Amino acid sequence: MDYKKAGVDIEAGYRSVELMKEHVKKTMREEVLGGLGGFSGAFSLGKIKEMEDPVLLSGTDGCGTKVKLAMVMDKHDTIGIDAVAMCVNDIACAGGEPLFFLDYIACGKNYPEKIAEIVKGVAEGCIQSDAALIGGETAEHPGLMPEDDYDLAGFAVGVCDRKDMITGENLKDGDVLIGMASTGVHSNGFSLVRKVFEITKESLDTYYDELGKTLGEALLAPTRIYVKALKNIKNAGVTVKACSHITGGGFYENIPRMLIEGTHAVVEKDSYPVPPIFKLLAEKGDIAEQMMYNTFNMGLGMIVAVDPADVEKTMAAIKESGDAPYVVGHIKAGEKGVTLC
Repeated sequence: MDYKKAGVDIEAGYRSVELMKEHVKKTMREEVLGGLGGFSGAFSLGKIKEMEDPVLLSGTDGCGTKVKLAMVMDKHDTIGIDAVAMCVNDIACAGGEPLFFLDYIACGKNYPEKIAEIVKGVAEGCIQSDAALIGGETAEHPGLMPEDDYDLAGFAVGVCDRKDMITGENLKDGDVLIGMASTGVHSNGFSLVRKVFEITKESLDTYYDELGKTLGEALLAPTRIYVKALKNIKNAGVTVKACSHITGGGFYENIPRMLIEGTHAVVEKDSYPVPPIFKLLAEKGDIAEQMMYNTFNMGLGMIVAVDPADVEKTMAAIKESGDAPYVVGHIKAGEKGVTLC
């Protein structure tokens, strides 16, 4: 008896590392010390000394049951972008710059080429957010997971000067809400998605005229990363007063998280285009509108609050990053919460 016969292929692990090295290399920042394969990832904090009062920010998350679609479609090169996005968007939402990322892949059996494809997506997410991929773990779980199954999660660390943190403390009546377009469902609400649609290869390969693509292509579209957009806003000299990453819980749970007591957010539902995938979900699943806005991002992945005088500069900065901005509402005095109208 040996480890391979027990279900863990050490040689496959070595090959996975070799195949992923080319992707990891593309994410390197000058602060990274050492190479892939050590017991820990090392990252110099020399540049942080330039900050008055540096604050480390962290985020950890996974892709939820969206990985099931990747497995059914046998397409694994974008799910890693989702894992990175869910972590770095939270850091950027607080005013931080992502520094580095680590991933964790649990699988029933290590197929090196598949693992390398997953890490390729992770690396792409890191490139989009300018974060270094400094480490990770691929764990085989024979007997615990089916051979073809896997799960993916990650952890990111970022930094910002305390004076630049987005806290909402200066939010006031009259501030303007600007939303940034999402790419679709992102990585939240897939347990409901999988109840609405049959998650089979045939179903996911079905083309919908209203989507302009197959169902699988629409659902597997990777989560948008907003790091560059928020950095551009800051570089434009705009102070973001409050920010909300629209993830699980949709509008009703996430928008109040950006507010302080005595402020109320008003969002106009017809102020931006809702992607057709959400209309299809509501129709096929007979999902009430409130439940849609309480589960999904409904086309807005990030919302910022700025002073009315900064709206034009904010819109221009977001467009420069390649994102699509919309003025979607405003802040008013009142009980902490959100109204959709």
